[in-house]
Amino acid sequence: MSELKRVTKTFIGYLKRPDLYPELGRKVVKNIFNRKSAFRGKEKTHEWAASKAVSQDIAIKKLFGHSMQSFSSLFPEELKSASKKEADCPIKMGGAGALELIYHACEFTQAKNAVETGVAYGWSSLAALFSLKKRNGTLYSSDMPYLGQDGDQYVGCVVPENLRKNWRLFRHADKESLPKIFGEADLFDVIHYDSDKSYEGRTWAYNELYKHLRECGVFISDDIGDNSAYQDFCEKNGIDSTVVEFEGKFVGLFIK
Repeated sequence: MSELKRVTKTFIGYLKRPDLYPELGRKVVKNIFNRKSAFRGKEKTHEWAASKAVSQDIAIKKLFGHSMQSFSSLFPEELKSASKKEADCPIKMGGAGALELIYHACEFTQAKNAVETGVAYGWSSLAALFSLKKRNGTLYSSDMPYLGQDGDQYVGCVVPENLRKNWRLFRHADKESLPKIFGEADLFDVIHYDSDKSYEGRTWAYNELYKHLRECGVFISDDIGDNSAYQDFCEKNGIDSTVVEFEGKFVGLFIK
């Protein structure tokens, strides 16, 4: 699909969904007036993140007090099945990410409530749900519809049926989804951010999510090297973040 055709299809998709008009307005403003903000402070933060970066295993030992167990050793059959579902999916979405960080964060906190922004195939959802199911906990997820790809039915496709009773999926932008989620659960044991990549979007979401993270809860953010929103947030709040380098990108995490 050409870029013009994709953009046109996405715009028409928005026009058919009045409930998504607020996000459409934000996207228009961002793409016309704030395009450069997506990369604000990127060079500064890349240097900062690279100077702090460690492996997943080292981060898990440091923060959670034990060695990392890989997903392939913990859930070999489930991982095989999920990988097949991704391979069979006819549209392209985001990759798996640092699944061990999410799973071990939920185990460390003995999580009963977790929230994530960004779902795509559902790999991060799967990682959290494997832990939450042990305590009959709930994962609250925020993810926009895939308006340009006819991909709504595939969001979360790697999550098996036996985990879905512990999952609440909200299909709007974070600014609409998160208030609804906070209306159902006020405090969370684990937060995982992987949605709006803009500086403004991250800054808004980080501040809102942080208010709802319990003491000793774990905060994780993907792709923190895109701009300086995460670094600025940590410095503003006096947070000493751990940084993990994973597949050429940086993930930030800390215990509140």
